[in-house]
Amino acid sequence: MEEKKKTKPKLFLLFFFFFSSVFITHSIATTETQTLILHLLPTQPTLSWPELETEQPDPEPESASLSVSLHHIDALSSNKTPHELFTRRLQRDASRVKIVTSFVSKASLPPSPKNQTGFGSGPGSSFSSSVISGLAQGSGEYFTRLGVGTPPRYLYMVLDTGSDVVWLQCAPCKKCYSESDPVFDPKGSQTFATVPCGSPLCRQLDSPGCDGRKKVCEYQVSYGDGSFTVGDFSTETLTFRRRANVPRVALGCGHDNEGLFVGAAGLLGLGRGMLSFPTQAGSRFNNKFSYCLVDRAASSKPSSMVFGDLAVSTAARFTPLLKNPKLDTFYYVQLLGISVGGVPVRGISASLFRLDRTGNGGVIIDSGTSVTRLTRPAYVALRDAFRVGAARLKRAAEYSLFDTCFDLSGLTQVKVPTVVLHFRGADVSLPAGNYLIPVDDNGTYCFAFAGTMSGLSIIGNIQQQGFRVVFDLAGSRVGFAPRGCA
Repeated sequence: MEEKKKTKPKLFLLFFFFFSSVFITHSIATTETQTLILHLLPTQPTLSWPELETEQPDPEPESASLSVSLHHIDALSSNKTPHELFTRRLQRDASRVKIVTSFVSKASLPPSPKNQTGFGSGPGSSFSSSVISGLAQGSGEYFTRLGVGTPPRYLYMVLDTGSDVVWLQCAPCKKCYSESDPVFDPKGSQTFATVPCGSPLCRQLDSPGCDGRKKVCEYQVSYGDGSFTVGDFSTETLTFRRRANVPRVALGCGHDNEGLFVGAAGLLGLGRGMLSFPTQAGSRFNNKFSYCLVDRAASSKPSSMVFGDLAVSTAARFTPLLKNPKLDTFYYVQLLGISVGGVPVRGISASLFRLDRTGNGGVIIDSGTSVTRLTRPAYVALRDAFRVGAARLKRAAEYSLFDTCFDLSGLTQVKVPTVVLHFRGADVSLPAGNYLIPVDDNGTYCFAFAGTMSGLSIIGNIQQQGFRVVFDLAGSRVGFAPRGCA
């Protein structure tokens, strides 16, 4: 009898392990997957612009839409290998995230003189007083070519949803960095006008200055890396592709521009503040714009941006915009959860992404951040779920900020678990190339998410690739249209 009693626990354990293994095997086998086509790191892009710069702008209806081609900032680098370009992108990304989270954190603090680190763009916005530029080390990643002044002088301008102020370098220079075109000289434009001190437009800056001698409103934009631009606040005509122009755009004409700036002439801020381009041109374009960022490794088409009613895709799935009571620059959305392989990830809930009354937490859509950052508990749960779903793939060593990498050398395609972001009202199913990306030319691929100790989560541009991301400010909503770059 004693012998039989001892065998019962053993039999129980055998049955338990047998059925557990069957269950786990079945779970892996039934995980929803999609095919990832493997490719090398993208090479340095070349610049080409469809508009003819010699043509004069033609008048268009006030309600007309306009579109512009976008290029990745890598195109302004010279003679860099794909690996060097990728390394620099990750360095810019780390700097960007650090600055964004720092200023969001400062914005949530009670107002004090210590929190005002510069001059800016929107009332009550301490982040806008130190706007993040696509030109500084905490960079935006995409730029376009547009005409400034009358007749138009065509220049490269970075576009950035995390910035509000529009500015560019202007002659005469007290100090200017090297750019691809001659510095804009406002004396050559028929439509350039300075903004007077004390005017309503001047007062829209957080802390406007005044040149008492010229009686001209002065702006200053400073950056988390120590870079800054200072000059005359002014208005000017901007001319876009398809010969569409937008008159009287308030912008900074920078005569002293110092720091880690490269290549482009200035910045077109696309944030939600009062002085951003979408806000200023809102009545012209019905408060709508969108962009589609192409995966350069998979397509030779240019990325694009559209302003106006044509910006809204009928295929877009929309989620409401949220408002940070302390900060008006960023586009906040509500993320409810994430699924991997068709199954909601345990441990990820809406509470991890909640934007509170003090301006802490939340999720933003950002064109200038590359790799999506999730608050640490959410990232760990997502990563662990993906590792289980991708258990058949050969693991590789960690790389830079990526802690989940795979050795896919010798393969041309693999099956990977699906990843779906569940926003309020919109489930966004990511293409495989938006979350498993090459980090070298030896077949190493990494899971393109990262954790952050900050309460702020950021949906980056790698995860946005291939979607037309629609900003319908009139409807206070953001939409995602798959395969939107055609």
